[in-house]
Amino acid sequence: MVLMSLSEAQRQQLLELAKASIQHGLQTGKPLKIKLADYPAELQEHRATFVTLHVNRQLRGCIGVLEAVRPLAEDISENAYSAAFKDSRFPPLEAHELKDLEIHLSILTPAEPMSFTTEQDLVSQLQPSVDGLILKEGHRRGTFLPSVWETLPKREQFLRHLKQKAGLPPDYWSDNIRIYRYHTESIS
Repeated sequence: MVLMSLSEAQRQQLLELAKASIQHGLQTGKPLKIKLADYPAELQEHRATFVTLHVNRQLRGCIGVLEAVRPLAEDISENAYSAAFKDSRFPPLEAHELKDLEIHLSILTPAEPMSFTTEQDLVSQLQPSVDGLILKEGHRRGTFLPSVWETLPKREQFLRHLKQKAGLPPDYWSDNIRIYRYHTESIS
């Protein structure tokens, strides 16, 4: 898995873009539309991203995609707007929250399937604070970004909570479970 290595200026440009899209959303109710030609080639590459928002250290929104479907800069603009205004777990962001808003960007590597024979085999392969995981079982699906390791640092705990997020019991196991691993470049 190769992480994209952005320059500090490009990282800052993406953070500013996320904030601008949120501010634009407050004013217009729509995400900021960008001109891709205004961005360097690295920010025009198709990449999957998540935008996570915190206000006073409390989660305030998190929206993203697991597969690269649009250029990086466009994905950040769309996901920042959606994290602020369309995360169904929270009411839309309000202007007074901007002063305390923390924006965290995650740029994902393409997900790769993991090979394992048992749940213990899978658990032994997990890399805390490094791996993001996608769990698929039938029509159920859940993902945890690598940053979730901060609150669920034990491998077994991480996997149990991921199963719950996918709508499965925490002790569920089946030979049909599919796990995909990805890494992220984090910007905040």
